[in-house]
Amino acid sequence: MFRSLLIANRGEIACRIIRTARAMGIRTIAVYSDADASARFVRLADEAWRLGPAPARDSYLRAERILDIARASGAEAIHPGYGFLSENAEFAQACADAGVVFVGPPPAAIAAMGSKSAAKQLMERAQVPLTPGYHGDEQDAGFLHQQADQIGYPVLIKASAGGGGKGMRIVERSADFPDALASCRREASASFGDDRVLIERYLQKPRHIEIQVFADQHGEAVYLFERDCSVQRRHQKVLEEAPAPGMDAARRQEMGEAACAAARAVGYVGAGTVEFIVEPDGRFYFMEMNTRLQVEHPVTEMITGQDLVAWQLRVAAGEPLPLRQDALRIHGHAIEARIYAEDPDRDFLPATGQLIRLRPPTESASVRVDTGVQEGDAITPYYDPMIAKLIVWGDDRQQALARLDQALADYRVLGLTTNIAFLRRLARHPAFAGADLDTGLIARHQAELLPPASALPDADALVAAACWLLAGEAAATPRHGWRLNAECQRRLALQYGEHALSIGAHLHADGSWSLSLPDGAVGQARAQRNGSQLSIQLDARRLHADCLQHGDALQVYLPSGLTTFTLPDPYAAEADIQHGDTHLKAPMPGRVVALLAPLGEAVEKGAPLMILEAMKMEHTLVAPGPGHVAAYYFAVGEQVSEGSDLLDFVLP
Repeated sequence: MFRSLLIANRGEIACRIIRTARAMGIRTIAVYSDADASARFVRLADEAWRLGPAPARDSYLRAERILDIARASGAEAIHPGYGFLSENAEFAQACADAGVVFVGPPPAAIAAMGSKSAAKQLMERAQVPLTPGYHGDEQDAGFLHQQADQIGYPVLIKASAGGGGKGMRIVERSADFPDALASCRREASASFGDDRVLIERYLQKPRHIEIQVFADQHGEAVYLFERDCSVQRRHQKVLEEAPAPGMDAARRQEMGEAACAAARAVGYVGAGTVEFIVEPDGRFYFMEMNTRLQVEHPVTEMITGQDLVAWQLRVAAGEPLPLRQDALRIHGHAIEARIYAEDPDRDFLPATGQLIRLRPPTESASVRVDTGVQEGDAITPYYDPMIAKLIVWGDDRQQALARLDQALADYRVLGLTTNIAFLRRLARHPAFAGADLDTGLIARHQAELLPPASALPDADALVAAACWLLAGEAAATPRHGWRLNAECQRRLALQYGEHALSIGAHLHADGSWSLSLPDGAVGQARAQRNGSQLSIQLDARRLHADCLQHGDALQVYLPSGLTTFTLPDPYAAEADIQHGDTHLKAPMPGRVVALLAPLGEAVEKGAPLMILEAMKMEHTLVAPGPGHVAAYYFAVGEQVSEGSDLLDFVLP
C-alpha cells in the first residue's frame, strides 16, 4: 500500500477520500484554487498546495501543475475523485509516465469508454444490448439530421465525449433538430473540448439503472448490485436509491453480468459504473460507462457495508478484490438526496453566497451526510453548487423513505436558497413513494412538485413568526409597548414572497397575546424562546417551531415544512432600480457563452438572445416580445454577477 495520496479534486469528494485514507494510515495531500483556500478539505488534509486562480481551467484542470505538486510533495498516488481529470486518459497516462499510481482504470480503458460512440461499437462486439441509434464518425449536420429522421422522433442528441448530463438535447420534431444540434455542440465543445455527437432513439418512460462494478489487476471483476437513478432533472440525478425497486434476482444477475462483460471488454481496473436505460417491460440497453467513482456511491456502501474508496485504494495498490461475487450481499435499502444551493421556483437557477447557518441532521448508522462545506463557508459561481449529499438507510424502502423525510425536515440552511423543500415534496409524492419511477417523473408532476406560491402562508407559520418576534422584543425590552391605563397594541409587518402581510398583536396583563392574522383568524398565544427553539401555547394547542433569523431573513421550521419570511425595514425608502421591461438582467451569476441576436436585427417573441453558463447549467435569455437588441453590455467569455444589466431590447 502506498503511504501518501494526492487528491486532485475538491469539495465533498475530497473530504470523502481524506476520511478513508486517514483511516488507512495514508498521508493526504490536497490541492486547491484561490476560491478554496480556506475550504474544509484543505483544512482536513495533512498538507495542501495552491494550484492557481478560481476557474477550473486555471486550477483543477492543470494536469502538469498537479503532477509537479505530486513530485514536490512526495505523493505516491493520485486520486482524481469525480469530474475534472477523473476520466482524462492523458492525465492517467501522465501519472503512469511520472511513476505515480493513478487511482482509476488504465488509460486505454478510459479512452475506450470516453467516446460514447466508440464505446457503443465496443459494447456491440461484446454483445451488450444497445439502444437503436447512430454512433458513427460522420458528423456532418445534414447527415446527422438524416439519421435522426430515420431513427424516428423523439431522439436524444448526446455529446460523444460527454458526461454528467452535459451536452444532451431531446428533440421532438425534425424541424427542431438543427438548433438543438448546434446548442448541443456548443455545450459539448465548451465542456469537453469535443463537439462530436451521437444520436439515439429517446425511450418513453425509461428507468435509469446503473451497476457498480469493480475489477482488479488479477483479472477478477464483480458487481456490487444496482442503483436506480431515474429521478432526474435536465439529465442531472436528484434522488438515487439502492437496490432498484422491483428488481428481481434474475434481472439483477443478468444486468450485473452484462456490466462485468463491459468492464472486461476494455481491460478495466478499479471502480466503474455501467449505466443502462431500462424500458417498462424490463428490456435494458447499455448507455455509457463512467470510468470513475460515482457521486451516488454512498447508497451502494450503505446496502453492502463496504467502503468503496478503500476498495479503490487497495486495487490501485495491486491487491486483489476484497470480496468475490458470492460473498456480496444486499442489506436493507438506501436513498441519497443531493442538497443544492439553487432556487426550484426559478427554474432551479444556482444560488451563491455565504452559508450563514448550516445545521445538517444528526448522523447515525442510518443517516449520513457527505459534505465539503461548513457553516460560514461560501458557495461560489465557479463550481457545482452542491452543499451536501444526504444518505439514509432503512431495513426496507418504506423505512428509508420515512428517515429521508425526517432528515430533510431536520436540515437547516440560512443564507442561500436551497432545494430542500422541493426534495421533501418529491420524496413524499405518491409517484416516488409508490416506486412509479422513470426519468420523466419530475417533469410529469411538475405542477404538484413546484406549486405556485400562495398569497398566505400556513397559519401556524404566521403564528410562529409573530411569536418569535414578540418574544424577542419582550426579552430585549421587557416593557416594550407599555401604555398608561391601556394594554399594548402591536402591528407586525412580514413579507412573504411578493405579498406584504400584517399581523395584529394585543398584549394582555398575563403576558399572552391575542393575534389577528391576515385572513381574519384570531387566536391567543403565549410563547417561550430557547435559542432557536420556540414553544407556543396557541389556545388549546401546543406548537413547536425552530426559527433562524439573520438580518431581514426569518425561517420558520415546522413539522409540515419550511416557511421563509422577510422582515421589512419600516424606514427604508422605496427605490425604483429597474430600467423597464426591455432592460434584461442576469438571473444568476455566470459567464456569457453566446450572443445570438445581431444588433438591430428584428426577432420574434421568445427568440434566443443570449446564453449564460454557470455551475454546469446553461440559461438562455429570450426576447420578451417582437423587436430587436439595441445593445449588449457584455462580450462572450466575460463573467457577470446576478442582477447585472445584460442587454437592451427595443419593442416596437
